[in-house]
Amino acid sequence: MRMKEMVQRTGVHERLLRYYEQQGLLAPTRLPSGYREYSETDVETVRRIRSLLTAGLSTTVIAQVLPCIADVNDRLAPTCPDLVLQLQGERRRITREIEALRASRAMLDTVLDAVPQTPCGDGAQSSVAA
Repeated sequence: MRMKEMVQRTGVHERLLRYYEQQGLLAPTRLPSGYREYSETDVETVRRIRSLLTAGLSTTVIAQVLPCIADVNDRLAPTCPDLVLQLQGERRRITREIEALRASRAMLDTVLDAVPQTPCGDGAQSSVAA
């Protein structure tokens, strides 16, 4: 299938598909005319890439992970022994980032809680959106 159909099938913009190719995540065949030709496998690869990006992995990590995962009972499962250790490290990194975001939100809440609620000229209360 050509680029236009791949975009329709995956919902991923052309620029992102080209970016995935540049990052080594996707390798469509090239026709003599230079056009990209995508396969059903490429559609599934893009879906995996999107799932892994949503899980918080970078494209660099995804490039290492993609060759080592398979669909097992409609779930992605590791097929390389070292992958589990790498993914556990990524999970710890994401957990640290979540904790840092929670601390930032708590600090912001403290500042916002100190904002006095004063009446505005039109009788409405001023407020800061949380």
